[in-house]
Amino acid sequence: MSRRNPASPSPAPRPAATPVAHPRLEVSGLTVTFGGLTALDGVDLTVGDAETVALIGPNGAGKTTVFNAVCGLVRPAAGVVRVDGLPAPASTAGLLSRGVARTLQGLGLFAGLTVLENVLVPATSGPRRRPGDEAEDAARAVLGRLGLLAAASRPVDALPYPERKRVALARALVTGPRLLLLDEPAGGLGSEDIAGLAGVVRDVVAGGCSVLLVEHHVDFVMDVADRVVVLDFGRVVASGTPDEVRADPAVESAYLGMVAA
Repeated sequence: MSRRNPASPSPAPRPAATPVAHPRLEVSGLTVTFGGLTALDGVDLTVGDAETVALIGPNGAGKTTVFNAVCGLVRPAAGVVRVDGLPAPASTAGLLSRGVARTLQGLGLFAGLTVLENVLVPATSGPRRRPGDEAEDAARAVLGRLGLLAAASRPVDALPYPERKRVALARALVTGPRLLLLDEPAGGLGSEDIAGLAGVVRDVVAGGCSVLLVEHHVDFVMDVADRVVVLDFGRVVASGTPDEVRADPAVESAYLGMVAA
């Protein structure tokens, strides 16, 4: 990581998200332990309708553990996770049926399949599957939206890394999620690709989808997030709008003076 240029302009303030009766995602008192280690300690956060919330913090702070708890991959010792006011399902199929999709740090693409075939997997299976022609139309529409339509018939493992990242995002978007979980979406990308990703996130939110993202690229976070939650040692140490979090002296000292190299 390297220091942020102090002369870099701050992003323009955003209006606060409109409150809703039930947040799209509500995490309350979430505690996760692994043996004698407490990975999460009473974490609270919400994501409202058409809102982007970012989780930031150092490696090992518990960010991905929050995602895994939301997705039912780890069992909390305490606390609750609700999606649209109801307890979150404990299975991938249940989450998809409730409109929740996730990308992975490791991409999770199927080597040997084409770009289109990879995107068709979630579109033709599971609780949100579509008929064949409809699924292919939806997959091609998402690929076009992400600038990947020309690569639809190429093997996914033949693509450069930034394009494979977009294929992974397309697989999540083809399910038509109402809540999208992005795990380090800007990791390994250059400035041009990060700018394009920011545009995609804004378009997704403008269409009514909510986004919860984990990210180390602080400039990207401050550009796209409506609210930022800062984790350290499994606890929330700050939460607020980007401007509020930026102004917190402890957060500024620990995190916001640093950006990914």
